[in-house]
Amino acid sequence: MVYPEALQVLEFAERQVCLVGVRAKAGGLLVGDRIANLHNHLKTTDARIVAIFRGMSAVQPRADTVIEDGDEVFFLSRTADMRRVMEELRKADRPVKRIMIAGGSEFSYRLANDLEANHLVKLIEANEKRAHQLVALLDKTVVLQGSENDSELLINEDISQVDLFVAATGNDERNIIASLLAKKMGAHRVLSLIHQSVYVGVLEDSKIDVVVGLADVTIGSILAHIRRADVARVHSLRRGAAEALEIVIHGDKSTSQCVGRRVDAIAWPTGALLGAVVRGQDVFMAHHDLVLESEDHLILFVTEKNTVRKIEKLLQVSASFFG
Repeated sequence: MVYPEALQVLEFAERQVCLVGVRAKAGGLLVGDRIANLHNHLKTTDARIVAIFRGMSAVQPRADTVIEDGDEVFFLSRTADMRRVMEELRKADRPVKRIMIAGGSEFSYRLANDLEANHLVKLIEANEKRAHQLVALLDKTVVLQGSENDSELLINEDISQVDLFVAATGNDERNIIASLLAKKMGAHRVLSLIHQSVYVGVLEDSKIDVVVGLADVTIGSILAHIRRADVARVHSLRRGAAEALEIVIHGDKSTSQCVGRRVDAIAWPTGALLGAVVRGQDVFMAHHDLVLESEDHLILFVTEKNTVRKIEKLLQVSASFFG
């Protein structure tokens, strides 16, 4: 799945559940509305807002929470439904049609390959041999041999008409310069891939629209605290400000504080939110009356790091379960 307008896209439970982060914009369907009214926009699609970030702070997503311009909003839904969710949310936004990718890395190739069927894609690669390879590999993408920081090349290729510019050269400094140049020259939206975490914070208030830190996943620090819980997957949200975890629960009502109980009867720690439950091939959004079963995969969101130990204690199976 490819959502060029997304800040972040994560998948859970063998790709059955998808999490997408978007920037709320004035005039869009989200800004100025209560979360409780989300179903009026999505109608038959079951999706949940599981995390909101406003500036440097996390905002607890409640029914009466009003989304503001500039908020980063994270949606969770079945993977099969996410495209419809994104289509509804983007109706009031400028559609992404023209895309320019800086760099000819394997990532750039895969991105162009995914996008070229439904978008007008141009890719800039400095190395002549690699550029020729990409021409042979890609069907519709226009491959340009040259520097992503060549202002004359960008002008000739109508950079001011580009809806999304992606800097993915594999070199942080080049990506930063290319992103700032593309933005200055009129690209509508700019995304930069950054490997070194130190740059991510520095660029927080820059003109670059989306900075994706590739080294921000703090899996080790989380797993160190959840040794007795069955953690299937951990993702970092918003450059480490929060974590999304997929945890499998075991036991029965006598050995588990969660199995056999309704979602609203469980003492979830402050700072933790249950977003969805995957049971075999079935996906359930975590509504209050859902009863959890053994072997369920819980998709949880943690916005306070000190909450992790409490989740460990809540989800672990008592010693009597092992006989």
